[in-house]
Amino acid sequence: MANVGVHGKSVELHVEDLWIRNINISMGLVNANTTPMLLKLVVQKKVPAEKFATHHFRFDQFIEAYDTFARAAETKALKVVITA
Repeated sequence: MANVGVHGKSVELHVEDLWIRNINISMGLVNANTTPMLLKLVVQKKVPAEKFATHHFRFDQFIEAYDTFARAAETKALKVVITA
């Protein structure tokens, strides 16, 4: 799973619950090495990217879209989609 975005709030990871599930967590800033693989999975519908889009705007609403994403904690914006 890839979570692409900017996070402005701390989260609590319960390692005591995760270790037994053999989960690896890797973090980094803009690791473009895996972007082609991620896009391929989205195209193949193996990653439901549309479920991550919480807000939709037209291009002429760009300022409103930016404001919504800037206040993501308040607006509950996960991903903002802007269409022409």
